[in-house]
Amino acid sequence: MTSGQGPQTQSERAFVDYCGERFGILAGRRFWIGREADLSVDDNPYLHRRFLLLHNVNGLWWLSNRGAHLSASVSAGDVGFSAVLGPGARMPLVFGHTTIVFTAGPTTYEVDVHTVSPQVDAVTAPEVVGGMITQGVPMLTESQKLLIVVLAEEILRRDGTGASAIPSSAQAAGRLGWSLTKFNRKLDNVCDKLDQLGVSGMRAGGGKLASNRRAKLVEYAVASRIVTRGDLPLIDEEAARNASG
Repeated sequence: MTSGQGPQTQSERAFVDYCGERFGILAGRRFWIGREADLSVDDNPYLHRRFLLLHNVNGLWWLSNRGAHLSASVSAGDVGFSAVLGPGARMPLVFGHTTIVFTAGPTTYEVDVHTVSPQVDAVTAPEVVGGMITQGVPMLTESQKLLIVVLAEEILRRDGTGASAIPSSAQAAGRLGWSLTKFNRKLDNVCDKLDQLGVSGMRAGGGKLASNRRAKLVEYAVASRIVTRGDLPLIDEEAARNASG
């Protein structure tokens, strides 16, 4: 894909590399990645027709997730940066070479974006702006949402808390006043539901539920704003109900 417009400035030059094929992208035009887009990665019914958007604003390239339920993992190996871009969120591409990985149904895709690093002060991580669009996941029951909130509790309370803060199933069940059997059954149900939507990390090889699915579930739910800090009071309310019962 080549440009028919005038020369671009240094900061506006960029291209996308997918499976060895290079697509030049223009600063004055939007470039879509999806099932039916400027870069049509695959005829996959689990993949949005227009999923990811690359666009240039004042010389800075941005990546936006315009999907309804898929997230994308964004990394820049040279600087050790990684993040999850949830539905409705966007982030600036400031590292020169950025790798984007996303899963739709049973298939995982990898796209490389090459831009010229802008002349900006050093940063530890680009800002990820959470989107407010309606989430494209099935309606969760009250207990299913509670399960996710209790797993994400420490991460929601303290920005920057890592995956090590995610409680074990036994700890989370005890926090809510549930039996471990009840908790694990509902965890399986939630992971099954998200797996059917194409969310990665819910299952391991052979169709078995992944051992690290709690971390993947929290990562996706927080990035996609399925749960927010405003949901935290639900935990104590549920614990109080079970304590009094």
